[in-house]
Amino acid sequence: MMLTTDESIDLARRAVAHFCAQTTDQAPDTMRLAAETYTDPERYRREVDRIFRQLPVALALGVELPAPKTYRAMTVMNVPVVLVRAEDGVVRAFLNVCRHRGAQLCKAGEGKLQRFVCPYHAWQYDLKGTLKGRYGEATFGKVGPDTHSLTELPCAERHGVIWVCLTPGEPFDIDRWLGDIGPKLEEMKLGSWHLHSQRELDGPGWKVAWDGYLESYHHTTVHPLTVGRYTIGNLTLHDTFGPHQRIVFARRTLEALKVTPEAEWDAEAHIRRIHLVFPNLAISGVIGGHCLVSQMFPGATPSSSVTRQTILCAHAPTSDEERKLTEEFSETALRAVRDEDYVVGAGVQQSLDSGMVTSFTIGRNEPAIQHFHATLAQFNTEQR
Repeated sequence: MMLTTDESIDLARRAVAHFCAQTTDQAPDTMRLAAETYTDPERYRREVDRIFRQLPVALALGVELPAPKTYRAMTVMNVPVVLVRAEDGVVRAFLNVCRHRGAQLCKAGEGKLQRFVCPYHAWQYDLKGTLKGRYGEATFGKVGPDTHSLTELPCAERHGVIWVCLTPGEPFDIDRWLGDIGPKLEEMKLGSWHLHSQRELDGPGWKVAWDGYLESYHHTTVHPLTVGRYTIGNLTLHDTFGPHQRIVFARRTLEALKVTPEAEWDAEAHIRRIHLVFPNLAISGVIGGHCLVSQMFPGATPSSSVTRQTILCAHAPTSDEERKLTEEFSETALRAVRDEDYVVGAGVQQSLDSGMVTSFTIGRNEPAIQHFHATLAQFNTEQR
């Protein structure tokens, strides 16, 4: 859990100032976004190719591979991927594809294994991806590990997250990519948390869905029985770290700090930090020993998306009361996203897909949305 620090005090001080003045962090001006930003198939194709297949993307948490010889297989935007923690403790990523005839080595999900064994013709690979054996080797013909080992994907484990580039041969420097947000992620110690549950949620287009993660302007109206019960609507602190961001929401208890000396502040109890790593990762603070991690992926079309939602606990619940609190946190996160955000988002997407909407106006009080779309436009126009 995060403890109160000088930075916590500074963030709480900023939030209290906004609360007293009934203001929020703001962008210099409003931003107009053409409807095509969300609907154009060619733009969508570029985003998938230039951003989700050429940049480091958060595919899993380190705690999902808790020990050597554990793996997780998944399909990410039609790319079959298997992550494995080998005997040396290092996490590696491979295309989940046998080099013989393309059969998938592992079914979707997680488990333990000694080697990869193809279910089609029993080719075998070690956990570093090296071809080790073939059924009927003497009759097959001459191939070897230098040409027929598994196709490796660039991969790095850092700050409790497993980052992968979905294009073979596109190495990355994860510390350089994360920059100054890296130490902020490290403070959360994600590698020491207990993984309680995970689920996948279908949603509207990935940008329509992602916009909802970036502001509290809607909390009072959309989430009166979930998130809005605990946060002050339309009060957001906003800080950027290159393409990445941190937003801070104020909890409804913030007003108590107005009459409490700063030396006595438990600042973390009154604010909620969300770290947003471009393009698809949101880590939603520490709330009563719980943390929500969301990974957003474009769906098969510009109008669809898939969100992987992970519930973490500071430690595995050991009492009925702890189990109850964890389930309540999990249920609140599910309802807020699936039953509230994505229901409204589906209507937004339908409006866009009708062809009758020409543009959106993003407010000054939505600076994180503005920063996200400005960053997105930059990567969309860069020649790669």
